[in-house]
Amino acid sequence: MNDAVTIDRATASRVASRRIETLPLSLAINGEARELQVEPWTTLLDLLRDKLDLTGTKKGCDHGQCGACTVLVDGKRINSCLKLAVTLDGAEITTIEGLGQPGELHPLQAAFIEHDAFQCGYCTPGQICSAQGLINEGHAKDRQDVREQMSGNLCRCGAYTNIADAVLEVMEKQS
Repeated sequence: MNDAVTIDRATASRVASRRIETLPLSLAINGEARELQVEPWTTLLDLLRDKLDLTGTKKGCDHGQCGACTVLVDGKRINSCLKLAVTLDGAEITTIEGLGQPGELHPLQAAFIEHDAFQCGYCTPGQICSAQGLINEGHAKDRQDVREQMSGNLCRCGAYTNIADAVLEVMEKQS
């Protein structure tokens, strides 16, 4: 039995000419309340970069495998390329731009500089957001835990040892 649906040209043309609908979305982004209209297929990453000009969050693989797009949602780290923005109504989003202030670095930002925990810098925003999520979660107790729990964030330059040093320094100062 063939369950295919066929439609005539007039119906196809009418459907194709429909206006694309957007959905309302309320978010707090880096502490600022935002009321937005978003297409239902827009990822959080694309919303941040393309609609809100928050370009610190990077698009790496666009498949959730590299961690370059890591941001915090209600204090928990997520790959923003995998999350549809409309599913986050009412959420608190923190990007790299929301950590620290101009002239006053966040402790993780300062530690990354002190430990030379970046080379090209492309993965750094995601690494720092992931590190803050790791600290918020409170499960990492030592270097091995940090390395394991940061393993979803790739660094093509190989600065992993320095990244772990930076994260451990901040963890120790906060304990």
